Amino acid sequence: MDGGFVTKVLEKRLKHFPNVADVETECNRIKAHDALKGYDLLRIYFYNAPPASKTLKNPVDGSIVKLGQTQVHVHHSSLFDALELRPDFALRMGETMVHGWKLGSKALENMSANPRQPTAKDFVPNIEQKGVDLRIGLDIARLALRELVDAIVVVTGDSDFVPAFKFARREGIRVYLDHMGHGVRRELKVHADLVLPPPPRAKARENNPPEKSPK
Repeated sequence: MDGGFVTKVLEKRLKHFPNVADVETECNRIKAHDALKGYDLLRIYFYNAPPASKTLKNPVDGSIVKLGQTQVHVHHSSLFDALELRPDFALRMGETMVHGWKLGSKALENMSANPRQPTAKDFVPNIEQKGVDLRIGLDIARLALRELVDAIVVVTGDSDFVPAFKFARREGIRVYLDHMGHGVRRELKVHADLVLPPPPRAKARENNPPEKSPK
């Protein structure tokens, strides 16, 4: 499971940050699909990066933001702590890099339409995840090369995984895609053996793919 993708889709759908029960509900929905009957579960891999915890000083008004005390940090830490104790779950964690501040996307749009000087509220922490996508691709290749599984279900909306899909299929592994009803590029569907149906309430959004999936 592409953790960043899963949590953002669930948060939008449920109107709250997902907890461990919400993630397990999605896993149970996937496992119940007819195409997966007859398969035994090896493990559920959940990929993400730890929340940022640095202290930053706003470049405009000098205010201090302690990322380790934000709700974002609390929510993610709580979810990760709970998931790693659940049966058959394994967390694969990348790295989180903080590169100071950047203008938020809404501020950029606003300033492009109405030129003005930026304010303190226009800046947001510039946080980058490293190594998450790489770990997903490497694990798909490892499982395929070692013949540990016959099928892999990948929960994502990121077309960057197309090469990993192709590799696994060339090694004889069946690749199933679950995009949770979020729009995805056609090429991601093309290189999956089967696209699992989304939850009923998400089907209306399935045919409206964005240019970039949530991360």
